[in-house]
Amino acid sequence: MKVIISAGGSGGHIYPALAIANKIKEKDKKSEILYVGCVDKMEKQIVPKAGFKFVGIKIEGLHRKISIKNIRSAFLFLTGVSKCKKIIKRFKPDVVIGVGGYVSAPVIYAAHKLGIKCCIHEQNSSFGITNKFASKFADKVFVSFKSSVALAPNPSKVVYTGNPCGESASKVAPAKKEDYGLNPNKKLVVIVMGSLGSKTISEKMINMLTLFNNKDYEVMYVTGKNYYDGFKKNKYTSNVKIVPYVDNLVSLLKKADVLVSRAGASTLSEIFALNVPSVLIPSPYVSENHQYKNAMDLVNKNAAAMIEERDLNGDILLRTTERLLYDAPYVNQLKRNLKTFEITNGASRIYDEIVKLVGYKETKKRVENERDS
Repeated sequence: MKVIISAGGSGGHIYPALAIANKIKEKDKKSEILYVGCVDKMEKQIVPKAGFKFVGIKIEGLHRKISIKNIRSAFLFLTGVSKCKKIIKRFKPDVVIGVGGYVSAPVIYAAHKLGIKCCIHEQNSSFGITNKFASKFADKVFVSFKSSVALAPNPSKVVYTGNPCGESASKVAPAKKEDYGLNPNKKLVVIVMGSLGSKTISEKMINMLTLFNNKDYEVMYVTGKNYYDGFKKNKYTSNVKIVPYVDNLVSLLKKADVLVSRAGASTLSEIFALNVPSVLIPSPYVSENHQYKNAMDLVNKNAAAMIEERDLNGDILLRTTERLLYDAPYVNQLKRNLKTFEITNGASRIYDEIVKLVGYKETKKRVENERDS
């Protein structure tokens, strides 16, 4: 099977795309995969390191306010479509998969115009602008949240698969706390605001973290590399650990009793897979406020606690975190509710749907044999 995958702009799009690509390679060793991304965004470095062939195109997103810059964006979209048609004609894929970010829009549109089967994946509970557009041309629309099915622009095309990153997270081996200088006999709270961290949250955390001094549990705050130096001036007791970055964070989360984090789609897929109680602080700076909508999907089902950034202070953070550490009936109910979101085979579900979509006979037969065995 020959596949073009397109996603870009942020890890929330890129890593689900790579999870799908890796699943295709796992299931079909002879598959050929081409990744189309932005020529000047982070996928240009990440994708080749992951072992996939990469082609970049020049593209920009539309500005939400009326701007003359949108003329340039429209021009780049049209030239992007033209380039994508050439890429598709040369590669001759069986299917094209868009996983979000504005770069995927011209790829899906070009594939549709050339009569190639297309599908998209939406990571968030509400559809972004790109996927609203792309869904018009996609044959299948995969979603991460059950609530997204009714909200989709074309519900008849929608398949609830979950986020493919959740399957990857469930297979990661748990870390050893000792490797991080942590006590294996104490409860652990991990606080992280994405791989790059958050300037606003870090400015608040510098003083708020002192409230956790001398507690009988441990707190690890992952600052992001740009904000680590700001914490050196404060003194924290030995139970509070400040680090700039954690390699393979998912493995550490398997040992966490509470996670305090943003509410990005990939993070939530890991929360579902690991069944970890969480305090969500959605970023108010993202498009269409999608992190707040993601978080509310959990909060409405009593599957997570949430603090809006504007309400965040040391007292509310401490009280909310300690409830998740010590209120056993509340935590048990929360974990049961989290299970309703869990899909441990999201990437496999997407693969099976792709096989059905393209009618790839050899692979389809293998999928059916695997299910029967």
